[in-house]
Amino acid sequence: MDYIPNTDADFDAMLREIGARDFDALIAEIPPALRQSQFELPPALSEPELQRELKSLAARNRSLDQLLSFIGAGAYEHFVPSVIDHLASRGEFYTAYTPYQAEASQGTLQVLYEYQTMICRLTGMDVSNASLYDGGSAVGESAFLALGAQPRRRKLLVSSAVHPEYRQILRTCLAGLGVQIVELPTVDGVTDLDALAAKVDDVTAAVILQSPNFFGCIEPMQRAGELIEPSGAWFVACVNPISLGALKPPGEYGADLALGEGQPLGIPLSFGGPYVGFLTSSQRLVHKISGRIVGRSVDADGGRAFCLTLQAREQHIRREKATSNICTNQSLMALRASIFMAVLGKAGMRELAELNLLRSHQAADAITALPGFALKWPRTPFFNEFVVTCPVPARTVCSRLEREGILAGVPLSRFFPQMERELLVCVTEVKLSSDIERLADALRRATEHHELPISHR
Repeated sequence: MDYIPNTDADFDAMLREIGARDFDALIAEIPPALRQSQFELPPALSEPELQRELKSLAARNRSLDQLLSFIGAGAYEHFVPSVIDHLASRGEFYTAYTPYQAEASQGTLQVLYEYQTMICRLTGMDVSNASLYDGGSAVGESAFLALGAQPRRRKLLVSSAVHPEYRQILRTCLAGLGVQIVELPTVDGVTDLDALAAKVDDVTAAVILQSPNFFGCIEPMQRAGELIEPSGAWFVACVNPISLGALKPPGEYGADLALGEGQPLGIPLSFGGPYVGFLTSSQRLVHKISGRIVGRSVDADGGRAFCLTLQAREQHIRREKATSNICTNQSLMALRASIFMAVLGKAGMRELAELNLLRSHQAADAITALPGFALKWPRTPFFNEFVVTCPVPARTVCSRLEREGILAGVPLSRFFPQMERELLVCVTEVKLSSDIERLADALRRATEHHELPISHR
């Protein structure tokens, strides 16, 4: 958005319209002690000088237009069809606010209704809310839901293969509430089901698993659900929406809640946001789900009408009855996700998932053919991310490749100190065979004189 400066005449005109004689009169109600009148600012710049300065600052950043990135870990580089930017940039969507007045917000409400419908079809669940901040906040909301609906159950089981940042958000959300959070260990990159069976009991409110998990590994969700069900605990599945084009959806393996990060659905990386979290449930939990739900009804003339319904926020009902204080529906991001799913359709989503599988396995084969590299868990299936053990510390590998304009992945020692030589690599459909060859060649050159023995732990 271009900046158009105001002249002194513009300021005078606005003050006259407001009814203030000058700027001091405009802020007269602010106590003098709270006013800041002196700022240590550099001299004013002309507009051309200012543009040059801002461009110089922006040039310090490097975007994915200049870098070849194999970083994933919860934020993924996918192709965004041009129609998404075209439609989402329309003024009536771009400036839309929370649709409190249904009669004046039919377009926004219809978008959210369509979003809910497509998310339900993608996950195989019955009910979706109208979106949350991001995947991490969706995990936190799922815990609030499970604990609030089962007040005598004060324990949560969460896999240590769930995204570390999601687990940190979970701990932050539940701090001080007297809730026991038990982390389940992993075996061969997936949740240890023997530990799950031993620890789930009649005081467990929910079990939270992620598939594909943080390591990209596909969890045995069907078997996990069978182990959870007798205890009465809720089964919460955190999923990558793109993976559902190829993998069994949560609704088919008995999940009570299915949630995740919607960024892969047509939302660019954008330096980390804004993103959009989705949260779905089975029909029996429709009165418990947090946030907003948009429903379809009929108006006085018998025509189709959309409205907010079953609102469980503290702004709409008594505070003590609210299931959530979540204060956003991220409707612009939900619009992008809706357009993305509508453009691709069922066949397109499946093709996209298969392409992610193909490219990531192609990259894994190329990397593990190099001396000193090996898959961390060679027998465990993965989606579009995988962990390789490097012949030198992963941070060293990443540092060397970054000098060549390649972001090789995420060194797992950032989250797991014992994984010094493990590298999390992500490959999506935007990576070509030539990109994978470039990565493999760079890895070979960066490590060819520094081989260490591989330990398959």
